[in-house]
Amino acid sequence: MKTQNTLFQAEQVNDALKQSFVKLNPRVLIKNPVMFTVEIGTVVMLIVSIYSFANKGQGSFGYNLTVFIILLLTVLFANFAEAIAEARGKAQAESLRKTREETPARLLVNGKETRVMSSHLKKGDIFICEAGDNIPTDGEIIEGIATIDESAITGESAPVIRESGGDKSSVTGGTKVLSDRIKVMVTTQPGESFLDKMIALVEGASRQKTPNEIALTILLAGFTLIFVIVCVTLQPFAAYANTPITIAAFISLFVCLIPTTIGGLLSAIGIAGMDRALRANVITKSGKAVETAGDLDTLLLDKTGTITIGNRKATHFHPADGVDVQFFISTCVLGSLADETPEGKSIIELAQAINPMVSLKVPEGSVFIKFTAETRASGLDTPDGLRIRKGAFDSIRNTATKAGHLFPADVEAEVKKIASNGGTPLVVSENEQILGVIELQDIIKPGIAERFERLRKMGVKTVMVTGDNPLTARFIAEKAGVDDFIAEAKPEDKMNYIKKEQQGGKLVAMMGDGTNDAPALAQADVGVAMNSGTQAAKEAGNMVDLDNDPTKLIEIVEIGKQLLMTRGTLTTFSIANDVAKYFAIVPALFMVSIPALGALNIMKLHSPESAILSAVIFNAIIIPLLIPLALRGVEYKPIGASALLRRNLFIYGFGGVVIPFIGIKLIDMLVGILI
Repeated sequence: MKTQNTLFQAEQVNDALKQSFVKLNPRVLIKNPVMFTVEIGTVVMLIVSIYSFANKGQGSFGYNLTVFIILLLTVLFANFAEAIAEARGKAQAESLRKTREETPARLLVNGKETRVMSSHLKKGDIFICEAGDNIPTDGEIIEGIATIDESAITGESAPVIRESGGDKSSVTGGTKVLSDRIKVMVTTQPGESFLDKMIALVEGASRQKTPNEIALTILLAGFTLIFVIVCVTLQPFAAYANTPITIAAFISLFVCLIPTTIGGLLSAIGIAGMDRALRANVITKSGKAVETAGDLDTLLLDKTGTITIGNRKATHFHPADGVDVQFFISTCVLGSLADETPEGKSIIELAQAINPMVSLKVPEGSVFIKFTAETRASGLDTPDGLRIRKGAFDSIRNTATKAGHLFPADVEAEVKKIASNGGTPLVVSENEQILGVIELQDIIKPGIAERFERLRKMGVKTVMVTGDNPLTARFIAEKAGVDDFIAEAKPEDKMNYIKKEQQGGKLVAMMGDGTNDAPALAQADVGVAMNSGTQAAKEAGNMVDLDNDPTKLIEIVEIGKQLLMTRGTLTTFSIANDVAKYFAIVPALFMVSIPALGALNIMKLHSPESAILSAVIFNAIIIPLLIPLALRGVEYKPIGASALLRRNLFIYGFGGVVIPFIGIKLIDMLVGILI
């Protein structure tokens, strides 16, 4: 799925401008109490402007009309902030719709193929796809293996392999089969495909407010009510000071005091958070999931593919005492030539690196012995009676002892040493006699320790989940820099660990791709399912990673924290703004009647009228100036919570106080020239 890099596009801006006026509908705007009260003030000022034009009361018509226009712009700017964020989400949805085209499907009915359109496929139907076919809808491969082009969904050009019987069996409608033939069972009803759900999810207009956002909306409504009372009590004070205050002055003071800045940007911040997740190729099922990611305490990550590169590699050959090194290497190669596993291939690569002349010929008539869970060994039988085996320590040892051979003490010591260093020992035998051991090591991804350190600075505990024994798990955990590990993990172990953390008041996230991960994904506060995973996993999680990148969890945490930080910093900035505007307007209003207030008029504003206009103008233009920051998000730095609080209070709190003084003074100088 292609994303747009520019913050504003002409088509989106045009759509947002239209929606800014549509959102003036009181039934729409009442969802934002702060801006709804500003709209009421705007209507009142329209009435006052008409009245002053007809009856020459309540100040000059030009002044009242100017205040009305500025208040109207304030509401429109706030509507535009929300609309432009929604327009970006709708643009993403439109790009997804283009991939959801009606395509023909080869439906299997009683063993015979029937051509139908994709919209006619029902859950449980089975269809065939071959090289060159577009997959008509979501499903699970029940037979075969194929290379799939998923670039229409993920934007990743490299093809992926999907096959039946595993955790990589899910296919998505709109993708294309590049090779082979697969039989697929439909897993969704018409209109409920993954693409359909994605389109609905990325539509910004359908976004539900998160609990924190609702709480902040209530708080802002409370502030608004408080300032209604403050403004009302100014009337008797004005009468006592013999300073008549016009309706325009009252409404302007009220609008400047209530938190219009954050009120106008609050929805845009939430929508932009989901949009940033989408641009990272993560589909979120709710804004709550993104927000929760910012508050996570514990992160569960699979070892394989997340912390390690995914496949163990051969790193050393350790022959037994008295066994020639070159002979041992040649035997290991002979037993691995027909081994298609990544580990088997790495043995040949290591052997060639040590001895480029090593023989890669398999005796004609040889039989390759595949690895099974029962034997836990693989190897080769040659026509002349040579039996080569490589496998788990206990399996090869049992085979050797049953044949009457001793297990060399030096090889057993080497096996223990490899295991204690986090490696996997593969013992090699020839005709049941032990020749030595191959050391396999998990290769930890470069830079993963630094990423875990970043999470630690955020206060997030990392937990590695692995099927390895505790000794190996501990070694890898220490080397990778994770805080804890679950060794020999079964599905219920993940579930129990998540529940234990949650009972302690912690928020937990995990990533999974298999059906056996579904219970834990559903239990976790943030469950990220792989797009390549099973339908059960995608249904259980509240996020879907289109890139199938297990390390994406770390990026999701940062996106969530950036959302929370952006909202917090702009709220701080907004409240600091209100304090500054209060000290700008009130002294200017009353300093004529109460000269002592002149000491508070530190900006030396031109007149009460210019002070009010300047504050209202600044109040309006600060919203569009902050829209790019709301959409892009405040730059995130992985530092401690207290350090982050101090930094934001200084930059946005202090800045929120200083900037209005500068802005209002500059506007007042200009207004003073014009009036």
